[in-house]
Amino acid sequence: MNEYLPVLLMFAIAMGLAVVIPVISWALGPKKPTRSKLSVYECGLNPVGSARERFSVKFYLIAILFIVFDIEIVFLYPWALYYKEAIANGSGLYLFLVMGIFFAVLTLGLIFEWRKGALDWNKKL
Repeated sequence: MNEYLPVLLMFAIAMGLAVVIPVISWALGPKKPTRSKLSVYECGLNPVGSARERFSVKFYLIAILFIVFDIEIVFLYPWALYYKEAIANGSGLYLFLVMGIFFAVLTLGLIFEWRKGALDWNKKL
């Protein structure tokens, strides 16, 4: 049980701070709401339109494509770390070909998306 004591102590401190800091902020904060204090701050400009504005599906498509191609780097990093050791073991060519196939599939996917116009902001879906 002694091994878990530091973790439990840190958890208790984090939970305590998560409760205490908002309570102190609420208790000591100013209580004079005005129209200008309650308005949304937009970099010094008056807000235009509603905060509930709908986004285009294009926005979400670009976000998903970014995540797919960003995850590629997550797979590339461990491969790059292991590749030097694999060259010494003689399996470097195999790893290089496997990663080449991985990149080829992703490149074909990017070309497909590009040709379909998924990356063009001006094109209507």
